Amino acid sequence: MKAHIVSALKRRRHGPVLTASKLLLASYILVAIAAPLIAPQNPYDPLQIYGWEASSPPGTRGSGGYLYLLGTDGLGRDIVSTILYGLRISLVVSIVSSALAALIGLTAGVSAAYFGKWVDIAIMRLVDLQLSLPTILIALIAIVTLGPGIDRIILALIIAQWATYARIARGVALSEANKPYMDAARLMRLPTSRIIFRHLLPNSIAPAVTLIPIEVGHAVALEATLSFLGLGVPIDKPSLGSAVANGFQYLLTGQYWISLFPGLALFGLIASINLVGEDVRRSLDPRNHSR
Repeated sequence: MKAHIVSALKRRRHGPVLTASKLLLASYILVAIAAPLIAPQNPYDPLQIYGWEASSPPGTRGSGGYLYLLGTDGLGRDIVSTILYGLRISLVVSIVSSALAALIGLTAGVSAAYFGKWVDIAIMRLVDLQLSLPTILIALIAIVTLGPGIDRIILALIIAQWATYARIARGVALSEANKPYMDAARLMRLPTSRIIFRHLLPNSIAPAVTLIPIEVGHAVALEATLSFLGLGVPIDKPSLGSAVANGFQYLLTGQYWISLFPGLALFGLIASINLVGEDVRRSLDPRNHSR
């Protein structure tokens, strides 16, 4: 499988749009990691925030020596710093939640295919019920039930995303479960956990691997939506979604920069993740290399 992934990625031809998306995504990741080193201020440290400089337009020189390149928000926080720190929250929440959702969904789907009977019925009816509802509605119900907090929004996103992985994994695992190597594993009386996690699961994850990058983009959008509605991360650790929400009330006063620049950063992040994720999906899809 590793050899297939490497060879598939090498065969891909990169157009200008895809190349630009990869560079943009890499830039987002780098500046998010280096945010404490390159941000003009820590926007969540009250000692570095000057309330009297709230809603300053782009290019304003602050009394603390800061050049507010993109202006400040309604609390006096530097927009550039808010974007850099917000990127960290958005990326961490989306990547962690998507990875855990994939792990849980794959395990559930493979278990449903292996055990069958009532286990399969119970898991897949739950999957069908969840997939029949909009993802944002599932996330809203989960976050309202769990309450605010980074760990809780990660859990809410896991609840909203795991079913997609479970359905895909079950379909692949059903075909894998009847192959000779699975019959040999059963005849050797290997433990059930070893059969599932050492044999069936590794051979059923390929389709899910192609789905993970795209689901990361969906997780970023979901987290931003929840934060925009005030149901996401805490106010002392805002993400890009809450940064956009902070300036929403100022739009009619002409202070466009408070929402505009975080909104553009959020749009670029989601677009770059989706474009790169779609390229990865096509690269790893064997049907695209059999023509």
